[in-house]
Amino acid sequence: MRVAVIGGGPGGLYAAALLKRLDPTRTVTVWERNAPDDTFGFGVVLSDETLGGIQHADPAVYAALQEEFVRWDDIDVVHRGRTLTSGGHGFAALGRRRLLQILHERCRSLGVELRFGTEAPPAAELALEHDLVIAADGVHSATRTAHADVFAPRITTHRCRYIWLSADFAFDAFRFEIAETEHGVMQLHGYPYAAGASTVIVEMREEVWRAAGLDACDEQESTERCAKIFADALDGRSLRGNNSSWTAFRTVVNDRWSHGGTVLIGDAAHTAHFSIGSGTKLAVEDALALVACIEEQPDLPTALVAYESERRPVVASTQRAAQASLEWFEQLETYTDQQPRQFAFNLLTRSRRVTHDNLRLRDPAFTASVERAFGCEPDTPPMFTPFRLRDLTLRNRIVVSPMDMYSATDGVPGDFHLVHLGARALGGAGLVMTEMVCVSPEGRITPGCAGLYTPEQATAWRRIANFVHTQSPGTAIGIQLGHSGRKGSTRLMWEGIDQPLPADESWPLSAASPLPYREGINQTPHELDRTGLIDIREQFAAAAWRAARCGFDLLELHCAHGYLLSGFLSPLANRRTDGYGGSLAARLRFPLEVFDAVRDIWPDDRPMTVRISATDWAPGGTTPEEAVEIARAFAAHGADAIDVSTGQVVPDEQPAYGRSYQTPYADRIRNTLDVPVIAVGAISSWDDVNSLLLAGRSDLCALARPHLHDPNWTLHAAADQDYKGPGAPWPLPYQAGSRRPRTGRTDGPKPRLTLA
Repeated sequence: MRVAVIGGGPGGLYAAALLKRLDPTRTVTVWERNAPDDTFGFGVVLSDETLGGIQHADPAVYAALQEEFVRWDDIDVVHRGRTLTSGGHGFAALGRRRLLQILHERCRSLGVELRFGTEAPPAAELALEHDLVIAADGVHSATRTAHADVFAPRITTHRCRYIWLSADFAFDAFRFEIAETEHGVMQLHGYPYAAGASTVIVEMREEVWRAAGLDACDEQESTERCAKIFADALDGRSLRGNNSSWTAFRTVVNDRWSHGGTVLIGDAAHTAHFSIGSGTKLAVEDALALVACIEEQPDLPTALVAYESERRPVVASTQRAAQASLEWFEQLETYTDQQPRQFAFNLLTRSRRVTHDNLRLRDPAFTASVERAFGCEPDTPPMFTPFRLRDLTLRNRIVVSPMDMYSATDGVPGDFHLVHLGARALGGAGLVMTEMVCVSPEGRITPGCAGLYTPEQATAWRRIANFVHTQSPGTAIGIQLGHSGRKGSTRLMWEGIDQPLPADESWPLSAASPLPYREGINQTPHELDRTGLIDIREQFAAAAWRAARCGFDLLELHCAHGYLLSGFLSPLANRRTDGYGGSLAARLRFPLEVFDAVRDIWPDDRPMTVRISATDWAPGGTTPEEAVEIARAFAAHGADAIDVSTGQVVPDEQPAYGRSYQTPYADRIRNTLDVPVIAVGAISSWDDVNSLLLAGRSDLCALARPHLHDPNWTLHAAADQDYKGPGAPWPLPYQAGSRRPRTGRTDGPKPRLTLA
């Protein structure tokens, strides 16, 4: 096999060394356009997981690295002059130049040809004479650009500028520090990588960078300015650069990683923000996986497919964490007013890879201090602290999210709804929400949707509310009121989601604008005129009047997911030219009119929330910035909390799914407006809930699918955390089941003797 490697960074060099070590008959050549001692940046951080892979694959490289590593456990977070330290994190770093020297030496000892100061021929030319071409040519990969039609790269440039510098002393820990300047917030990321050296990265929003005049500074001026801004962190010492310049981070994603015998690794294939320290780690792990697949598979095409299949989910997970981290730093100014311990916890858990439970294992004393600052009673997890909205005090922070059951008859909830909602109330949640309850027959999504527009429906709902209050004292029950708008008159979900009803079973639709949900498939609604708007507003008010008399504790107005009120808010669904369309203020007009009408009817002592879609996940739709303004408007009109969901407004949306993927939108609204929020969206574990609450990203957490899987999710979360307090009492008839049932023995006889 003849192998060409484009790029002499850690990933390319390590792939070359492994390929040659495993088969000395291979001809492996590395092209690097820079000189051997040229390098950019300073320190490199590698995880224990990555080092374990290196140790297994090439003990010689591992041994050389071990001699160079600087190790430390602590992270220092400096918040307005106060330093908070969290331990138990376990980092290992060394200088990038030294890492490259080790890999150069290893490659030479194995017979790899290293061509420094030489621009590599294009990958297409190399592929004519080589069996395998490894493109390790970085974030600005010429290989990726030349074959963009195959790799299909998507490159996103982010909002912050950063510069990579060095200090000639070693920090005692990984250090995060912020500077609140007249121009805006700036941050320092620093860590030691040698006995007398540290990497220092200074980062800030682009508008702050420009306002401070740093856009006009050369390397020397930038270095001096940064040293002055962070003089306390540096103890008055200077900084130095190394061809350092201000850069905007770019996230690179490719639809494919290989083309014939050419394959992308490292930053050429994908990038991960430096705040989670994964660029070199990912490149080295790519090299390990690529070479392993070549060894394991019968031929090169199969190996390249296996490599991508193995690495893509790992990289996607890392990129989601990196995205969460970089967005946290982009929004840093929204967190600076947090209490110091909460700020530190928020920073440490920003990527969602470090969680409350994980941090409690790493540093129990630090985590306990954060819990006390949050207001947790002794031995009480954050999720079991009470929360008050007006005169309603929820005994814990768990909400059973509204979930359409499509099981009503003529809008009347039946025994199914009694058992469904009653079971989840008995299961320990602080608040149980109904599905979207429709305010008119025409406002239903499907024939199976529940309503609250007749006395019979009200009687049925009163029965359910009474059951919750009498059989699960302390559990609150809330009602969500909505109107389907252009998404109505469709089949039951399991008969075809969003599929229209047969013509003889359908009903006419109304919406903000005469735009069908799906052109040529769904019915075209008629545009509501002033009379129609007044009628619907009164339908909402009438339903709220009935809901109050049914005994519901909380009312939520559904302004999300493309239904009627959401359709007014989204520019993709609202094309009106009158006073209810156009600007955001105009698009808000009718939803606010409905909110005011409902708030006037709803008892003053009972809270009212609003669910919104914080993004449409589609070009031209509602933006996160607009979502903040939408939340601000509802809060100004008296909303007690904002339930922050996303999407489902247009069928061609492209959500960025992932664990807790919607919570950053709730976080942004809460910490920008200081209004309570309910976070929702792939929150699946009690550890996630505790983490979100302690970090100040949410006040309540709504879970849907976990409550379908386990109606007793909250009680089981309490049992898993050994919590037996008032935030999650077991119903008296169920108390015998509060301990996990015994299973068969899994332990064998203990060994008594050890034989040599």
